[in-house]
Amino acid sequence: MQRKTSLLDPRAEALVVKYLPPPNELEDTAEIFAALADTGRLRIISALSVCEMCVNDMSVLLAVNQTTLSHQLRILRAAGLVKCKKQGKVVFYSLSGTSVPEMMLLATRCLQ
Repeated sequence: MQRKTSLLDPRAEALVVKYLPPPNELEDTAEIFAALADTGRLRIISALSVCEMCVNDMSVLLAVNQTTLSHQLRILRAAGLVKCKKQGKVVFYSLSGTSVPEMMLLATRCLQ
């Protein structure tokens, strides 16, 4: 089968090929965006960007029942956006890194 010819300048084409992420990285990135594609989960991320919290406190502050909140936190944990630590019988949640709040700020600036 003959390769199709691009209309791009060869240097531009080489840059696109060089910087195009491999499929497995794109899948991981899509999983992160899918986890963030829910207003409830974005509210959780926003709250956790201020401080770590337990489910009970988040439930009260966000006015969400604990079952729904736990489900949303499970999705965020699976995407690697949220981590938890247990202290006695209480589980505290926090953001896995500093890039998530920065990404949210960037996204909200794009809307302005």
